[in-house]
Amino acid sequence: MTTRALLIACLLAIVACSDTPESEGAALAVDVGCVACHMETDTDIAPTLNGIFGKTVALEDGTTATVDDAYVRRSIVEPQAQIVAGYEGSRMPVFILTEEEIGLLVDYIRGLG
Repeated sequence: MTTRALLIACLLAIVACSDTPESEGAALAVDVGCVACHMETDTDIAPTLNGIFGKTVALEDGTTATVDDAYVRRSIVEPQAQIVAGYEGSRMPVFILTEEEIGLLVDYIRGLG
């Protein structure tokens, strides 16, 4: 089983076992396709979401940002606004999500640490 397949299986198992905002966000991350690019570790396509919450990330414009609710929300809504250094060539698509769905994704990412 590939790492990606294992990650998706684990996320679906979590969703089946609980009904929390984090688990709903995990299911949404699978449905929307977040986990296709944001894998367990950094890749050439996208940084990992694991363990980033609360950390400071370097941005392509030379500034830094703290990964908090506001940063994650903005990264979902305006993916080109604050690009992590090293990912300038990557283009995260813009998703049409409700405020509730955005909140669930933020909860999920916060839960990853």
